[in-house]
Amino acid sequence: MGAVADYPHPSSAARSANMRANRRTDTKPELALRRALHSRGYRYRKDYRLDLDGGKRVRPDIAFTARRVAVFVDGCFWHCCPEHGSKPAVNVGYWDPKLRRNVERDRAADTALLAAGWAVVRVWEHEPIEIAVAAVLAALGGSPGALGSSPGALGNSPAALGGSPGALSRGKPDSPAPAP
Repeated sequence: MGAVADYPHPSSAARSANMRANRRTDTKPELALRRALHSRGYRYRKDYRLDLDGGKRVRPDIAFTARRVAVFVDGCFWHCCPEHGSKPAVNVGYWDPKLRRNVERDRAADTALLAAGWAVVRVWEHEPIEIAVAAVLAALGGSPGALGSSPGALGNSPAALGGSPGALSRGKPDSPAPAP
């Protein structure tokens, strides 16, 4: 058997405990968005695994299966927010590829979902809940052109992903969706 590559060691026990405490699901921003959608009468699946064509698996934070809308609430650090994403100064050789791979995985999931006929909504954790809810409601309402892509959205425009207008959102929608 070959030698195992030296895995970067944590900078401290406290840092290890902090990173272990990060949740994959049920984060505060995700809970706030789900609570707001639920209070408006919307029902959805949370952390629902979608098995797409070609063996691709995607797990949106919120999935509206009947309307084929997948919602992701992205953390600024983990998904490299252009406004608030920070680069770690320690273990750079570990963190840079890891964070870059997270963004690449996001783009691959977006592409796979769009190809499977799903609308994709991505919101940053720092966005006000009203804006996040408006983006989701616009996608659920199916109003083409109602969703915009913010300039710092890491190439998330529907055209860049080969999708239709209104298929993907990151940022503030151009106009709020009508109330259900």
